[in-house]
Amino acid sequence: MYELFVEEHFDAAHYLRNYHGKCENLHGHRFKVIIRLKATRLDEAGLAYDFAHIKRYLREVLAPLDHACLNDVSPFNKIEPSCENLAATIYNGLKPHFSESPVTLACVEVWESPTSGVAYSP
Repeated sequence: MYELFVEEHFDAAHYLRNYHGKCENLHGHRFKVIIRLKATRLDEAGLAYDFAHIKRYLREVLAPLDHACLNDVSPFNKIEPSCENLAATIYNGLKPHFSESPVTLACVEVWESPTSGVAYSP
C-alpha cells in the first residue's frame, strides 16, 4: 500500500458563532491542509498518481477560502467554520476528482496552528 500526501495552506478569518470564548471573536489563521491518498499499484512510470494533479485539485477547492472570512463563504455561512467542518467540506470537494482514479482519498487534515488540527475520513 502506498500513501501519497500533499500539503497546501490558505489564510482566512473566521469566528465561531456557537462558541463561548475568545474564538467567538473574528480572528485569523494560516490553515495548513494535508490530503492523503492510498494506492495499491504504480503505473508504468513508477507513480501511484501525479502530484501535479493532486495539487491542482486541492488548490481549486481551497481557492474560495483563501483570504476570505469563512463565515461569508458557503457552506460556512450556515455551518460553523470549525476545523472539523473545514476538513469534511474539503474532503467532499476533493472526492469527485478521485472517483474514477487508481487512488482513494483517505483523509484530509486541517491545522489551524502548528500544534492544533483535525483529521477527517468518512
